[in-house]
Amino acid sequence: MNRFALNLVLALLWGAVSQSFTLANLTIGFLLGILVLYISEKALGTTSYLLRLWAIVKISGFFLWALLTSSVRVAWEVITPKFYMRPGVIAVPLESLSDEEITLMANLISLTPGTLSLDVSDDKSRLYVHAMYIDDVEALRNELKYDFERRVKRVI
Repeated sequence: MNRFALNLVLALLWGAVSQSFTLANLTIGFLLGILVLYISEKALGTTSYLLRLWAIVKISGFFLWALLTSSVRVAWEVITPKFYMRPGVIAVPLESLSDEEITLMANLISLTPGTLSLDVSDDKSRLYVHAMYIDDVEALRNELKYDFERRVKRVI
């Protein structure tokens, strides 16, 4: 059983023991499950679950921030009469990502307003992205590569 499923089982056990299956109580059970797994992983010498869980929390926060800032920028474009866009397509180099990592990265880029993943090269070394705002090609390429790719590698 993977550790996340075990953490969910611990949260459900907490709900059963406390006889309350409210969201707040199950959240407390989940957090207590993290503590139990942390203690057991320390004893067993493995820490992959907690590191991955922390990476998921960090990439979620990063994505929500990127979503907020890009939404504001696109909304500003819509409500102002002046045309600020400089659209274009760029190739973002990828460093030995698995299919799952490429899929996650492409989806995170596509879900961010103002950017859209178009294609992956046949050798999986480049991701082609359409962006509404390309002020500096290298800056955007580096932002997508290092900000997204670095976090995606830690999650999967």
